[in-house]
Amino acid sequence: MPATRLSTFDDWVDLFRVWQKDIGVDYPEVTEYKFEAKFGPTRSNEVEFGAYKGRPKWDRVVQIPDQRMRDALLNLIVYQGDTEFASVEQQRRLFETAPSEHDRQSLCRVVTEEMRHGWQMCHLLMNHFGYSGRVEAQKMLERRAFDQKRLLGAFNQDVNNWLDFFVYTDFVDRDGKYQLTMLSYSGFSPLAQSMIPMLKEESFHLGTGQDGIKRIVKAGVIPNQIIQKYVNKWIPVSLDLFGVDRSSSAHWFYVWGLKGRYDEPTARTEANLEKINEHSRELYRQECLKLVEMINKNVVPGQAELYVPDAKFYRFIGENARQPYSVTGELLSEKAYQEHLREMLPQPEDVALVNEIQAVEKQWISPKGLIQ
Repeated sequence: MPATRLSTFDDWVDLFRVWQKDIGVDYPEVTEYKFEAKFGPTRSNEVEFGAYKGRPKWDRVVQIPDQRMRDALLNLIVYQGDTEFASVEQQRRLFETAPSEHDRQSLCRVVTEEMRHGWQMCHLLMNHFGYSGRVEAQKMLERRAFDQKRLLGAFNQDVNNWLDFFVYTDFVDRDGKYQLTMLSYSGFSPLAQSMIPMLKEESFHLGTGQDGIKRIVKAGVIPNQIIQKYVNKWIPVSLDLFGVDRSSSAHWFYVWGLKGRYDEPTARTEANLEKINEHSRELYRQECLKLVEMINKNVVPGQAELYVPDAKFYRFIGENARQPYSVTGELLSEKAYQEHLREMLPQPEDVALVNEIQAVEKQWISPKGLIQ
């Protein structure tokens, strides 16, 4: 993408169109989608937590009383937007291998809505953060997931096929639901108001993933042992997306009223500022356990049930980062751990087998509507 300097949001839109073409998603149903910034009502006009609790929410960046807070807010918006565009880049190659027209249309909706979420974040950057916002909005369209340039590791990984896609949207996009919810309580009104439409759209993405995994399990063509490997791939990186343990950043996001806990409106205890990330991460893990239990209702006789890997397995952030724990939480030797990873994560031969099944077997996924 050529270097340029953005002056207006229209300039950014022109760059956005170049990005769509450059990554190969300029299909008519995508480019004809009406991209726009959407805002919804928030729960309160007052800051709901932290040191500024009870004060009016900020409508403009200049109203935020501390430069450190403004910088932190900018950072939150940049990281959120980066994930949205990255996910489109990860899913860009799936259009031509959709198992049905229903699935292709679902993919189109997921992709266009993820683009709109990135659009939304860049709209905030361009309209509220001056020169710094314009620079970050441009950089958002210059990084590439397939060049390993996105800001968070989960969004630099490949999504190789539709099994990958469904597991990704069920678990990685579910982390997105948590992040959007936590930002919906933000003391910066434009950010909080942005989250309401985004959460409504995100719910479709989660349903697409959960429904897709159930349909695959119901068909019984792809072995559950291989499906499990994809679950093992995406749940650990989703846990990482909540951030480091005992995070000073999460601490100050909360104190400054910029990002709350996932269950902020219903939480019965004061926030433990040393464990803000751990709190929401555990709520997410508990939800994953319930999701997998629902998927297992569709397992065909003779196939093993799926499970959620131990929270210490295959982690790259936090106290258990790069520690040799198994999917059941057992501490292994480094040699045994490397072999364990080869057994428990998708290998090139697994990807090739799934791709072959999806290319040859017409009934590798059940029709929509036949699942529990």
